[in-house]
Amino acid sequence: MQRTGTILATVAHLALLGSLGLPVLTAIAVLTATGIATLVVLVGFLLLALAMLAMLAVAWFERERIAGLYGAPVPAAVWRGSPRTDWLRVPHRLLRIVSDGQHWRALLSFFLASIFGAITLPLLGLVGIGVPLALAGLGAAETVTVPLTSFAVPVEWAPLLGILALAAGIAGTIGLAIAHRNVTLGLLVPDDRERLEQEAREERDRRHGAVRAADLDRTRIERDLHDGVQPRLVSIAMQLGMARDRIEADPEGAKALIEEAHASSKSAVTELRQLARGIHVAVLDDRGLDAAISALAARSPIPVEVDARLDRRCSRDAETAVYFAIAEAITNAQKHARASRIRVAIRTRQTQDGVATLWARIEDDGIGGAERQIGGGIDGLAHRVAGVGGTLTLTSPAGGPTAIEVTVPCAS
Repeated sequence: MQRTGTILATVAHLALLGSLGLPVLTAIAVLTATGIATLVVLVGFLLLALAMLAMLAVAWFERERIAGLYGAPVPAAVWRGSPRTDWLRVPHRLLRIVSDGQHWRALLSFFLASIFGAITLPLLGLVGIGVPLALAGLGAAETVTVPLTSFAVPVEWAPLLGILALAAGIAGTIGLAIAHRNVTLGLLVPDDRERLEQEAREERDRRHGAVRAADLDRTRIERDLHDGVQPRLVSIAMQLGMARDRIEADPEGAKALIEEAHASSKSAVTELRQLARGIHVAVLDDRGLDAAISALAARSPIPVEVDARLDRRCSRDAETAVYFAIAEAITNAQKHARASRIRVAIRTRQTQDGVATLWARIEDDGIGGAERQIGGGIDGLAHRVAGVGGTLTLTSPAGGPTAIEVTVPCAS
């Protein structure tokens, strides 16, 4: 019964696509050709951008149609961002998105479904012709006119012709529905080998991101120790040595040196505490991401507005990656962006395939122009996020604002 319902739904889809699919694709082709022909003027670029958006819309519709019709695990296309920050960022992003093979497979699926639909319509017409012919023997007329034509056939031949037309129409329609299912699922749903290869690539990228993030963290810790705490400890040792040498000859001077060493030791303890906080955040484990980000915002000299709506706790790795992404973004806004306000939004979301994700967006009103440079802070964050299976997107046009979006799976 369920299979019959699926076939009937597929026939309905094909009938609709047979009427609308090819005109839509023709309009996109005409739009693309016109855009290419008018590239010498600005309108050509606008028409090509519009054609790209139309193709993306058709591809999205086709993926959603197949997923809803057959309940198949159709993978979502990758909506790649652009690392550029100049005026070419939007067209570059469109080109990166269009280069994803999932879009082209979806367009091919839509085209083939439209062809199948164009063939389905006359087959359904055969069914419509066959029904009255098959029942013609019940009447008293000597001849029967074939529907939609001017041909008349003897009434004794009408039932046979009707049954043949009905059988041909039904068989052809069912055959096209089955062919449509096999073709579209073959195009849009990866087989086991392709799926395993994709999982292996993703796991390799995650491992590379984790190793790279660990290397960058180690380099940062070494730099902070070498440039911050180590010189301060050396200074304390020198001050105590000088105080020891002067304690009998100049007690007051020795006392002043000891006071300076004491103050320096407290500063060193504070720096060590801050360095330890950069390695492990205790409040994150104890009270969760919301409390940890609120504490981070409270220490910021720039006003930070935190909007956290979390309906569940995620894994420690996921929360840690998002925390450090937010911390680094706030630090960059303080040091480089000349920002006067920072907004942080955190959500737990559910993807289409039921996977829970942790999403955060950090935006400042600074001067913009931030870039991901190899070995830089944002590069380290991207590798840290990739190490837990997530993605980081940077948008920072000249003049601002700068926005960083992070998405990681909750169960990473």
